[in-house]
Order: sequence, then structure tokens, then C-alpha cells
Amino acid sequence: MTPPLKLESESDSSQDYYKVPNLLQRILSLLKNIHPGADLTHFPVPPTFNIPKSMLQCYGESVYCTGKDLLSECAKGKSPMERFIGVVAWSISTTRPLMFGVSPYNPILGETHHVSRGSLNVLLEQVSHHPPVSALHATDQLQGIDMIWCHRLTPKFNGASVEAGVHGKRQLKLMKHEENYVIDHPNLLIKFLPVPGVHWVGSIHCPETSLAADLCFGGGSSFIRHNHRSIKGKIFSITSSPSPNQSIFQVNGHWDRTVTIKDVNNGKETVIYDAKEVLSGLKTPVLKESEKVWTSESAAVWAEVSRNIMSKCWDKAGEAKTAVEERERELVRARKTKGETWVPKHFTLSSTKEAGLEWDCVPNQQWVPPAPIFVPI
Repeated sequence: MTPPLKLESESDSSQDYYKVPNLLQRILSLLKNIHPGADLTHFPVPPTFNIPKSMLQCYGESVYCTGKDLLSECAKGKSPMERFIGVVAWSISTTRPLMFGVSPYNPILGETHHVSRGSLNVLLEQVSHHPPVSALHATDQLQGIDMIWCHRLTPKFNGASVEAGVHGKRQLKLMKHEENYVIDHPNLLIKFLPVPGVHWVGSIHCPETSLAADLCFGGGSSFIRHNHRSIKGKIFSITSSPSPNQSIFQVNGHWDRTVTIKDVNNGKETVIYDAKEVLSGLKTPVLKESEKVWTSESAAVWAEVSRNIMSKCWDKAGEAKTAVEERERELVRARKTKGETWVPKHFTLSSTKEAGLEWDCVPNQQWVPPAPIFVPI
């Protein structure tokens, strides 16, 4: 297991933490071979452009790797508004720093990632490869938390930018309060040229309390300081009268620093998110029971590739990555020959193509079992 992604301001002298090489020239030369509008899900990325972990691990880390347990605090809120603000803060915490010029491995079909942190158990599965669809189910019976994500990634090259559209939604249930929160995953735009940067837009809605929030995550370029990783938005009630959707709180700040809410009635400001508390001191998951690790586990699937990337043995990393991808192709050919249809093991997957390829993932189990990999607390 490799250490989780962390804030750039937090130094790490550990030999296990991946240091990104200077890839700008190689990025520019690579993009010359991609025509505008190309679907990057079919583009083979060499290991020099990968971080040593799968996209499933990155999704999982945003849930189980945290310095402060904001998820449990959501369930402990005493009022609907307190819990909703908690969900807003937790949602912000799932935004993690990107490493410029590199990306995680594209998970193979059926790949899984299963990790526990305390009473929280997290399970992910790659339920589709073309298009790439990832499903996440996390449960905490002690706190009464149930979470489901379903993401479809559509990266495309548009000449001056790489646009990675993340379609789907996140559902968070606070079962003790019978509240359901629907979180539209922010659409993601990653720009390499002319100025590196990122941009998200998303929303949160709780039907039971009629509370909602609109959030806009600003660019990540250090050349535009006033907009550097900024967050702006509002919290409002969708049933307020006589002025529906009128702001109750204004949201402002930076997701890699602090985020505050300002009461529009009295002007009082409150810090709801501090990145140093949440994203500092993140601990690397530890293998507890190796005999119980599935062969489909991300850390097992990509072990040889990651080991060589960490050692900067690029030729061996390339050979190992090709071997993983070729095994996947062989399985696809074998299923096609036998007339078999692959079915996810942990989720039931459905899609509505006439609605623009909307995917829905339903867990096959009510509770996620404890994992053989855990995050120390």
C-alpha cells in the first residue's frame, strides 16, 4: 500500500511516498499524439504518467483516509441544519490534491478495493470497463451511516485542456435520523494549457429537511492567487417562503486551507472546514490478514507495477502494466468465445441509455464486512 495523497505544504521524507518527476516536456510531447476530442479511456498511458495506485484507491482514500473524522460528526449533529453543515464540510474533505501531469491506473473490470477504518468499512468495485464505472459502498453500523457512490469517468482531450467529466452521484444516509443526502459529484475540468488548473461545480440536497447547497470549486493554478482552490457557494432551504432558494449561509474559502459559512441574517462567520486538521497526518493503510485479501484487490492487481514505479524502473513497470492489461484482454476474449456476460460480484448495475448513460449501482449486501486492510487510528 502506498501513502495517501496529501497537501503539498506537508513535507514527507518517507521513502514510500511517491515524488512526481518533472514530466512537463513529456506531457507536451504525449499530447501531440492525441487528436482533439479523443476519448482518453482507450488511450494507453505509460507508467511514467501514473501514480502508484488505482483510481479505486483514490476514491477510497477520500473516504477512509482523514486526520479528523468528519463523517461521524455528520451523524452526531443535534439539529437538521447542524447535520447538513456537517455533510457540506465532509463533502469538501473528499476533494484531494491532484498531482500535475500524472494519473492513477485505470481499474480493470472486477477490480476491488476493501479497507476498514475503525467501525467504517469501505468496498469499491470496478463494475464496468468501457465506459469506466466505479461503485463504492461504505457502512458504519456503530454510527448508522450508509454511503453509495456510482461514478462514470469520461476524460477527453480538447486541444488546450483535458476535461474529465465525472458523471453520477453520491448518496449518504444518516440512518438514525432517517435523512438522505444526494451529492452530485462535481464535474471536473483539468486544464494543462495555457495555465494548469482545475474547476468543479456540485450540489448537495436533503429531501427530508428541504436543505440544499450549491458549491463552486475554483481553479488550482498558483498563477491565479485569488482563485487558487477556492470554494464559493450557498446553503439554502428549497421551501422557504416567500422567497424560495434564498441563502441562509454563504460559503467561502479554500478547500486546501479553511472554509467558512456566513449567516446572511447577522453576518456571523464560522469555520466549518480546516484542511490542516483533515488532510494532515494521513496514515497509510496496513495489511492485517494477507490470506483474506482478494486477488481482485487493487493493491494486489497493480503490486508489481507500483513497486517498479516507486523504484523508477520504468521498463519493468511498463512490462508489468502491459501484463495486467493483457490478462484483462484475454479474459474478455474468453468470455466472448463462451458467450458469457460478466456480472459484478458486489453490486447490481443498471443503466438508462436514453437518459444520457445514467448508471445506478445497488450494493448486494446491506453492510460492508470488515476488511483485511485497515487504516490505523
